[in-house]
Amino acid sequence: MSHDFHARRRQAVLSRIGDAVALIPTAPERVRNRDSHYPYRFDSYFWYLSGFPEPDAVIVLVGGDTPRSILFCREKNEEREIWDGFRYGPEMAAEAFAFSEAHPISSLDAKLPELLANRRALWHSLGHDAEWDRRIAAALAALRADSRSGVRAPREIHDLRGLLDSMRLIKDAHEIALMRRAAEIASAGHARAMHACRPGMAEYELEAELSYEFRRRGADGHAYAPIVAGGVNACILHYVENDKLLPAHSLVLIDAGCEVGGYASDITRSFPVDGRFTAIQREVYGIVLAAQEAAIAAVRPGASFIDYHQAALRVLTQGLVDLRLISGSVDGAIESGAYRPWYMHRTGHWLGLDVHDAGDYRADADPDAWTTLAPGMTLTVEPGLYFRPDSAVPEHLHGVGVRIEDDLLVSDDGCTVYTTAPRTIDEIEEVMRHD
Repeated sequence: MSHDFHARRRQAVLSRIGDAVALIPTAPERVRNRDSHYPYRFDSYFWYLSGFPEPDAVIVLVGGDTPRSILFCREKNEEREIWDGFRYGPEMAAEAFAFSEAHPISSLDAKLPELLANRRALWHSLGHDAEWDRRIAAALAALRADSRSGVRAPREIHDLRGLLDSMRLIKDAHEIALMRRAAEIASAGHARAMHACRPGMAEYELEAELSYEFRRRGADGHAYAPIVAGGVNACILHYVENDKLLPAHSLVLIDAGCEVGGYASDITRSFPVDGRFTAIQREVYGIVLAAQEAAIAAVRPGASFIDYHQAALRVLTQGLVDLRLISGSVDGAIESGAYRPWYMHRTGHWLGLDVHDAGDYRADADPDAWTTLAPGMTLTVEPGLYFRPDSAVPEHLHGVGVRIEDDLLVSDDGCTVYTTAPRTIDEIEEVMRHD
């Protein structure tokens, strides 16, 4: 695979930092217990600029008149490759991933003062990793100790994440293709779980259906810990135990997405355990679906990020009035926050290399100035209503939790919904038929 697009991203960073140096380390391997590690996941910022899959690696971008794009990585090691698998090594990595040069990671600390010497500024994710803060402080101290020889340490340190966040907010064609594939696979996983569902199954059995379909179709795995929440568990927003039995005549809420090439999908579906919505389930589901459709219609270039939340909120609040949980006007209920016991989250978030992806939601320090949507932005739309058993809630609503979430790309003239898992009541009941 060509990595020219990664090289172009690095060049974009170099053009913005001027006569400065930027450091971007990848994530370390993490020990699970004893000598067993968690499955490795690279740092998203590092991956965005390199596509290099190995741990123990660092990108150093050196600006100025002759910019340099440098990778520090592990050396080739025949013995370790027998045990752990292939390593690129610096020479092969530089060519494969379009770096101007590459060096062994073991040489980084010795080379760092030289790379930083006489540079105006250092760009780094300061405060993100204490060990990296220590290493950089040591390099700066070494330069300052040598100041009598005319060597100068960088006088400024900037947070690189802000610069990269603004870049990551707009997806390019390569990213969009990966996210479409992740959405396609996740949609198939949700449809499979719906068709497999039966009363009395365990939540983890549906999780297994998702995992099978994700891996069968080539996804890297889950993009985040999946939520499979039957009955009243659907009213716990981040329920991840997934170990209870699915009660008959209840709803099950599944919030699960997969990762492809590092990019996430994020889908939520709510459906009846036994394949047919009851009257009250149908009513609540219809309110949430109408709220989602109103929100999707509000996603377009030039709109504010908050606009689609407000569109969904109006529909949800009207639904709560219709259910007689709120009295008075919709405007009054929104202003007072009377809806919040049953809808307590925003209607979406950015999506990309991270499921809650990088990028500012507010345009500046003004609390009323939200980011303006532009083509290439990707986001989720996920309204919901949650009725935990409570004396303020009629008994027929107890334990009814509904959230519907889809992934969208802001396009030139509106938006495109990536995700295709069954969404309407008719579509869900059709895929759940077992005859």
